[in-house]
Amino acid sequence: MQKPKYSRVVLKLSGEALAGKKGFGIDPETTVSIAKQIKEIISHDVQVSIVVGGGNLWRGIAGSNAGMDRATADYMGMMATVMNSLALQDALEKLDVDTRVLTAIEMREVAEPYIRRRAIRHLEKGRVVIFGAGTGNPYFSTDTTAALRAAEIEADVILMAKQVDGVYDCDPVKNPNALRYDELSYIDVLNQGLGVMDSTATSLCMDNKIPIIVFNLNRNGNIKRVVMGENIGTYVGGMASD
Repeated sequence: MQKPKYSRVVLKLSGEALAGKKGFGIDPETTVSIAKQIKEIISHDVQVSIVVGGGNLWRGIAGSNAGMDRATADYMGMMATVMNSLALQDALEKLDVDTRVLTAIEMREVAEPYIRRRAIRHLEKGRVVIFGAGTGNPYFSTDTTAALRAAEIEADVILMAKQVDGVYDCDPVKNPNALRYDELSYIDVLNQGLGVMDSTATSLCMDNKIPIIVFNLNRNGNIKRVVMGENIGTYVGGMASD
């Protein structure tokens, strides 16, 4: 059996990824499809943790822009990520994938509190770990959560699942001549404002030498392809051979 390139990963999903074509809410069919891809890499003994956003249900920044207190709006966004985490957990467990949701804000009736050593132990036992409620602090994105958790659990890579097949120099939807990058440095991403992650998350990855791979989630089997080391999407970090 082919050996995966990465043995412990953080998969970053946007909330919109669970919404499917509807663009809002949680689409059960889409969620199950993602769960099947995750199960596929679990069968290769890859330790999988997941950070999922909440933009399909609520965006804290949108609430803030509408006049709501920013911290309150962000806490509501954290609750949205927990709802998505539970939906993904349900889809995985229906496929017989042992899964744990760990939240940065305690809600013991529905999830375990985030404890670093406990998260690592779950991964070592072959369980999928889903990190909910962001970092537990307002003003921080789920991108930053992914970078922080990746550093804490010593993940090999962050897999940024997107609706496009990599990082472009401009919007490929608006410009058919947009250039896709195969590889970028962290500094390239920061200096050019390429939107791979927000600057806080990118800087955290750079400081801890955590590579990021941006790839298209919509093509079935792409999560496995990335984990196995296929050159799809855009690699952000040092040299791809490092």
